[in-house]
Amino acid sequence: MERLVKPLPDYLVSRYEGWKATRYEQNKSWYRRLADEGQRPPMMVIACCDSRVNVNELFGAQTGDIFLHRNIANLVPPFEPDGDPHGTSAAIEYAVTVLKVAHLIVVGHSNCGGVAGCLDMCSGKMPELEEKSSFIGRWLDILRPGFERVRDIEDPEAQKRALEREAVVESLSNLIGFPFVQSAIESEELSLHGLWFDIREGVLEGYSPTAKVFEPV
Repeated sequence: MERLVKPLPDYLVSRYEGWKATRYEQNKSWYRRLADEGQRPPMMVIACCDSRVNVNELFGAQTGDIFLHRNIANLVPPFEPDGDPHGTSAAIEYAVTVLKVAHLIVVGHSNCGGVAGCLDMCSGKMPELEEKSSFIGRWLDILRPGFERVRDIEDPEAQKRALEREAVVESLSNLIGFPFVQSAIESEELSLHGLWFDIREGVLEGYSPTAKVFEPV
């Protein structure tokens, strides 16, 4: 362990020092209030781990605004109270039952590597993802129902774009399966939202459950 864990790189130390001397010093009272009184974010966002999707920047969020959870391909697993560890499900439970967020937002995006991996896995192009030992493959199993809905799309790029949106739809569907989410929705304490973000064009689309399509917001 002593040989493997290293000090933070100098450039990251410099960035931290710059933040501490400017943003923190200029907003010290706000940070201390957050520390003393706890967080009260109005929303939870489930987004992809992709470094190109900066949700805080996208919504102009400040510290304390968003309870943010990232994972591969912005997926929500089905409700499975089986006693095993479930990081995403735990984050959702905390956001809804403890923080009482008013909005739960799933954000998908263009050129998603996780979605592309799911396409390759389900098409037989990446058999290594089918291995039981593949954490990525077993996680992407969540999106297999979405793949079945886009299986017959012949154009590869159109199929990938469609599956990126299906990742959002599948996650919304799974969210409704969580009893505490369903209860909060029925009591009008929580609303669900599905978004897809085009990185290149900066276009944000919202999912319409009535029309079952994504439309520019």
